[in-house]
Amino acid sequence: MSCKVLIYCLFIAVSSDAFGQGQSIKIGELNSYKVFPAFLEPYRKGWQLALEEINRSGGVLGRQVEVVSRDDGGTPGDAVRVAEELISREKADVLMGTFASNVGLAVANLANQRKILFLAAEPLTDKIVWENGNRYTFRLRPSTYMQVAMLVPEAARLNKKRWAIVIPNYEYGQSAAASFRKLLTWAQPGVEFVAEQAPPLGRIDAGAVVQALLEARPEAIFSALFAVDLQKFVREGSTRGLFKSAAVVNLLGGEPEYLDPLKDETPEGWWVTGYPWREINTPEHRKFRDAYQKRWNDYPRLGSVVGYCALYAVANGIRKAGSLEADKLIAALEGLQMETPFGGILWRPLDHQSTMGAYVGQLAKQGGQGVMINWHYADGAKHQPSDQEVRALRKE
Repeated sequence: MSCKVLIYCLFIAVSSDAFGQGQSIKIGELNSYKVFPAFLEPYRKGWQLALEEINRSGGVLGRQVEVVSRDDGGTPGDAVRVAEELISREKADVLMGTFASNVGLAVANLANQRKILFLAAEPLTDKIVWENGNRYTFRLRPSTYMQVAMLVPEAARLNKKRWAIVIPNYEYGQSAAASFRKLLTWAQPGVEFVAEQAPPLGRIDAGAVVQALLEARPEAIFSALFAVDLQKFVREGSTRGLFKSAAVVNLLGGEPEYLDPLKDETPEGWWVTGYPWREINTPEHRKFRDAYQKRWNDYPRLGSVVGYCALYAVANGIRKAGSLEADKLIAALEGLQMETPFGGILWRPLDHQSTMGAYVGQLAKQGGQGVMINWHYADGAKHQPSDQEVRALRKE
């Protein structure tokens, strides 16, 4: 090889390496912003805050992080198309996001096919880390099973025998109902389930649902309703006197996204999972809350925490891996420990579920607004089935 050719080849190699170092790390983010704005607008502000903090501190591996965000339309088919565009057209290094359980499952399946890391931020379905789990998918939020397990001790303490169930009729609701039946029966043998209502998501006929429950005469109700469906159920149930005779346990009911719109209609005494953001005064939460309020002139919702932690999880995984190769990222995230506004969490190697927990408490009204009282933090690590059960559920 001539001297000129050797110099030219060396120049190309150095230039290519320098160019690679200068390129941003690209995160392909997709979510149902138009369908679920109450949760996902705060979620977007959360990951935007994290993005600014990460890049201000020098980025990751000496490179700036870029988030290419798309609306996934809220349906599995649209989400798969959008995810494919992020991978093929935008050359995303990692996928992140999704909200509804059926959408998250569809994107997880695509990630497995395309062999790209997918961090599912919000979907609660158990299947995403168990029956349909795959090595390329990790999930941040405590699952449906975990949050039900957090509420079951309170449900059992109510000592009610006749229970009714109200769920949105899709994967999340069906999973919530199955877990509640199973776990409450273990905790309180002899319990009876006298009615189940499963209206379509976002299209509840609250009057008909409440009337059916009144006719079943339950002593207590387990609900997995949220957003507008929850508001309609609360209004009709209060008007018709359903809650005077039946105690209620409601997944997600204390999350500000769904609690705040109830205002003075907030039903008192319900046991819920949620986020009492005003009262959490740990150092890590105060730091996050102060930064969020300074940046957005608004208070954080649970979605804000989820978005913030999701992007930091991706960044921490890349930093630990020292690479964007999927196999190295998977190895880095398995067993990764990281700090969050809720405290330290770990990403379980067994099923790729984080140990992020949730706050459990009761609803009350203060100054015409709904709040959580008598709350405590339920550690996600303590609300899992046994490792043996998880291994049996995963098909890999």
